[in-house]
Amino acid sequence: MTRTDAPAATTTRRIRWLVVLGPAAVLAVITPVLGHQGPTSPPASSSSLPPAQPPPAGGPAERPGSGPRAAAGRADGVVPEGVTVFDDTFPAVSRLDPDLRKALRRAARDAADAGVEFHVNSGWRSPAYQNRLLREAVSKYGSEEEASRWVASAATSPHVSGDAVDIGRSGATRWLSRHGAAYGLCQIYGNEPWHYELRTEAVGSTCPPMFADPTQDPRMRR
Repeated sequence: MTRTDAPAATTTRRIRWLVVLGPAAVLAVITPVLGHQGPTSPPASSSSLPPAQPPPAGGPAERPGSGPRAAAGRADGVVPEGVTVFDDTFPAVSRLDPDLRKALRRAARDAADAGVEFHVNSGWRSPAYQNRLLREAVSKYGSEEEASRWVASAATSPHVSGDAVDIGRSGATRWLSRHGAAYGLCQIYGNEPWHYELRTEAVGSTCPPMFADPTQDPRMRR
């Protein structure tokens, strides 16, 4: 036998041994080879993927297009972010009591010298909008009693009469807490540092004591 015949002879002997040992031996030889390839699986279909998660719910500070404001609009007193006390194109500002608006603008001009800007988060509101906010507050706080600490009815709210304004941002409310009395601008409720009304008797003096919340205000009991 020549050297070139050796591989063929070796292969022949292996085949004979496999035939003698039977299928079990064949399986023992083939399994390690296949094992190196690893298991295969079909590609995942879209139905097997986890569903997309919904976006997080919005916070309490709602803007047009969400919550109770979705059914109200600019004509009802809704304002977007960035509206100032000088923007008469929004009824929330233009329909404020003229004396309140004048005092706000005087204070805002002086505050601007300190780099402070007055934003109107809410001003005049329509009765429908006010009642919508009240219904939302009842849903949020769980009872009319708790909701009344934050939102008045249309019949009693000074926002509906144009006698109240909610001022932002925090720098503006800090400025007003120190200087507002000089313009007759007073915080009325201890739980609402943003809510200001005109109290002319405060000019040259001090603002009257605050109510803890609107439920202590006699005007809310009409």
